[in-house]
Amino acid sequence: MYIKNKYKVFALADCNSFYASCEKVFNPKLENKPVVVLSNNDGCIVARTNEAKVLGIKMGEPLFKVKNIIEKHNVKVFSSNYALYGSMSNRVMKILEQFFSDIEIYSIDEAFMEISSLKNLYDYSKYAIKVRKIILQWTGIPVSIGIGETKTLAKVANLIAKNNPETKGVFDISKIKDKKNILKEIGIEKIWGIGNKLSKLLIKNNIYNAYDFIKQDNGWIKKNINILGLKTKMELEGMSCYNLENNFKLRKSCCVSRSFGKRITLLKDMREAVSTYVTRAAEKIRNEKLVANNIHLYIRTSPYNKNSKEFYANSISTAVDMPTNDSIVLNKKVLNNLNKIFKTGFLYQKAGVVLSGLESEYSNLNLFRNVNKKKEILMNALDSINRKHGKNYLQIASEGIKKKWLMKRSKCSSNFTTKLKKLLIVRC
Repeated sequence: MYIKNKYKVFALADCNSFYASCEKVFNPKLENKPVVVLSNNDGCIVARTNEAKVLGIKMGEPLFKVKNIIEKHNVKVFSSNYALYGSMSNRVMKILEQFFSDIEIYSIDEAFMEISSLKNLYDYSKYAIKVRKIILQWTGIPVSIGIGETKTLAKVANLIAKNNPETKGVFDISKIKDKKNILKEIGIEKIWGIGNKLSKLLIKNNIYNAYDFIKQDNGWIKKNINILGLKTKMELEGMSCYNLENNFKLRKSCCVSRSFGKRITLLKDMREAVSTYVTRAAEKIRNEKLVANNIHLYIRTSPYNKNSKEFYANSISTAVDMPTNDSIVLNKKVLNNLNKIFKTGFLYQKAGVVLSGLESEYSNLNLFRNVNKKKEILMNALDSINRKHGKNYLQIASEGIKKKWLMKRSKCSSNFTTKLKKLLIVRC
């Protein structure tokens, strides 16, 4: 049973055009200029500044389709720089943690906060404006903050804050008792938890916006959507169904996969790629103090090859002998598996490695733990050296040197915040 939420108030902080904003931080000349960021292999638009949106550049649009617009309006184009974005995200989240005690980091550029405890101390909007100014001052990243009685209403408020300049980046929907007119302005596809696919079904049933949605009978929503759809309706009505999820949860799996910048035809090159991927995955789970029980490998050509003679895809899964996060052990396992599924005569487009059955390394207490102590020390030394001197300073030999198959990143910016040699020099 859910009751009207009289005590909880949520806030959602969302970084504006996050990837593009990160690029602008270190290049003041880009202020008020159109900027876009590309997906892996420089394929599609994944982030745009407002100036780029005005030009008609759409999210997810292939780069070649907007080439004329980019050239005509001198749009600055960047390849994805995930090291930079992850570092900037960490800075923003650390600031939010200083000002809000209850926080859920929802994605790389979003965080929910439960702010009810601030009621007797601050006006919600004024406090949010203060935090927003500090984030902008300390990181250079513009943030929009939406405030509402539920997480879904906080999402709605955030949309309003982001799209209406007069709000100055902060909007508190909890102050508005009758939300009818506001909900009518929120398209059904914009509602958190609805998305494009489900919105098509709802539009067919003459449900075009958030207000149309909450007018529907509970039984109809439960029958035609699911219980989550019903919860979304209740949240829009001000009944809280979702609390913050701020408890740390061990991940179940770790996947590293990439499309190749250049098609792979040789086993030698595929071995380099697969070795690189499994090494990255091993580093990630070591950083989280996890070990893997299973390893899954897949390889494939382009799915757009309609000719069956040109298309090939295969995968193989095996259990490791003992739960591990050792890069050398996992490399040997995955390269042996690759030999079993690789076929010559194909233009391979993508490969991926998934480490699954993850568990805490501290739960892996067995008679052989001391035998593996030397391997643990070796991996710790490897990680320590790479953290100190830079990524890939030391690497497994099977990863190769030239790596001609690496994904295209011809327009990548520098790692300003993660490499000492890339720090900007200020002369005054």
